[in-house]
Amino acid sequence: MALVWALMVDRVLLCAPRGFCAGVEMAIKALAWMVRAFEPPVYCYHEIVHNKLVVDRFRDRGVIFIDDISEAPEGKPIMLSAHGSAPEVVSAARQRGSYVVDAVCPLVTKVHHEVKLRAGKGYQIVYIGHEGHEEAVGTMAVAPESIHRVESVEEVAALPAFTQPTALLAQTTLSHRDWSDVADAARDRFPELFTPAKSDLCFATTNRQSALMATADRCDAFVVIGSANSSNTNALAKLATEAGCERVFRVNGPDELPDDLSGTVGLTAGASAPEDVVQSVIEYLAPSSGVEEVRITEEDEYFPPPRNLRELLSSVDIVATLALGGSVPDRPALHDRSIGASEVLVTL
Repeated sequence: MALVWALMVDRVLLCAPRGFCAGVEMAIKALAWMVRAFEPPVYCYHEIVHNKLVVDRFRDRGVIFIDDISEAPEGKPIMLSAHGSAPEVVSAARQRGSYVVDAVCPLVTKVHHEVKLRAGKGYQIVYIGHEGHEEAVGTMAVAPESIHRVESVEEVAALPAFTQPTALLAQTTLSHRDWSDVADAARDRFPELFTPAKSDLCFATTNRQSALMATADRCDAFVVIGSANSSNTNALAKLATEAGCERVFRVNGPDELPDDLSGTVGLTAGASAPEDVVQSVIEYLAPSSGVEEVRITEEDEYFPPPRNLRELLSSVDIVATLALGGSVPDRPALHDRSIGASEVLVTL
């Protein structure tokens, strides 16, 4: 039966870019370094990224994921997730933890800074974001008295008539389609609306959506790899449906695929999905005419580990070099950039 099904899939159109973005790469490698540097357990505030398989791999290595900083015993190492944390959470972690690494994505940090700046200048902020999403919760906590979350045209219409100047900011992982109508409504409602010179939407999210759109009209079905709580993954699945794909499947891995796929299958992965899962899905689909990669751009962005973690790694490296009788000035440099997060996960 499996062989008959495999022959039904003719070709896989593989989107590129796909999978891990620069922020996820940084966060995963940062937590992996902490796992290796400290005795377990290491505590992580919220899931390090929104991917079940990634979280499970770290759980297997003794990482404990918590939803309240008070759940971490005093004196234990703590990691803060890539989605960004409320200022009071960061402060509580630093008071409680023996060593704290904030793995927030720099693009989220940019939005936090803009919220703080605009609120400090007396603005009311219209923030487009998903209710309950960790990034939105952390961002709104930066200036709770000045920020108003919306995610629909109707919610924009229900906003008060602000007398203060108004700014528009957004959750980084939104779909352009989810964002554009709401942003247009906000501009219509507040004609003097301030918007940043550079979009808040993540370049990696945008690239993955563009790659999907470049392949969708050629596909009989589309598979999006990623977890149900991943905003950018859900946006990809929604976009594939809106592009006309009759069959769209959001899966964590090949075991969740249906057994009746046929013809040409599009394949992409959300920004927190590992590349080894992509390869396992391709093996499962076993396309009789092979895989065609559809690449729309190259991504070479790199976010280094947080500074305090880089300093820790350098200190550990110096101690190890001295213990082995080596020369500190002549020791090889640490090449974090040359090691991919997918590779780190496989060898964790």
